[in-house]
Amino acid sequence: MITAKWARPGVSVKHWEPGLLFALVALALMLSAIKPFRFQIWFLEVAPVFIGAVLLVASRRSFPLTMLLYRLLALHALILIVGGHYAYARVPVGFWFQDLFDLSRNHYDRLGHLAQGFIPAILAREILLRRTPLVPGKWLFFLVLCVCLAFSAFYELLEWWVALLDDGVSQDFLGSQGDVWDTHWDMFLALLGTLAGQLLLAKPHDRALARLTPAPPKASDDSGEG
Repeated sequence: MITAKWARPGVSVKHWEPGLLFALVALALMLSAIKPFRFQIWFLEVAPVFIGAVLLVASRRSFPLTMLLYRLLALHALILIVGGHYAYARVPVGFWFQDLFDLSRNHYDRLGHLAQGFIPAILAREILLRRTPLVPGKWLFFLVLCVCLAFSAFYELLEWWVALLDDGVSQDFLGSQGDVWDTHWDMFLALLGTLAGQLLLAKPHDRALARLTPAPPKASDDSGEG
């Protein structure tokens, strides 16, 4: 049962929408596994989707999330799935933007790292609000920022470790496209995403959290008057 301050026992979200989102992501994941650019790269890039799906299914009853967060996580999963199928540096829409704006490289991976800050910011915010004494305010904003930057830095370390273990996949997995500042850009964009996520979605997120809490029951009339 949910005992956090933002949710009480008996709370439920729309029972069909999380399942629908899960099915859509699962379908996209299966389609992305058909002739990907390189299966090893695909698996590495979509591994977070598998891990996240397991955690969400395991916690669906004990810790259901807001619908806002479920939708954001589904969007993030789709970004990762597309990047995994093509390898980030080869995503067609990235080439389209490259040609349209005369860019020096395929910037689809930049979108991925912006999302890596924007969406985890709401996830971290929800967990901190529901499982700690924190309340909306400056300290919550700062700590969410710290969590997301730490995650972004850790992901860069993971990419580095994979590159050290298997040089054959390093270039395609890292997706640096020859940019010596790629790691710095990745973390900077995660920072911008975290700031934007909190600034743009804090109020809608608070409203979504409030909807997790049911209205208090009406007081019964114990006066005995007929």
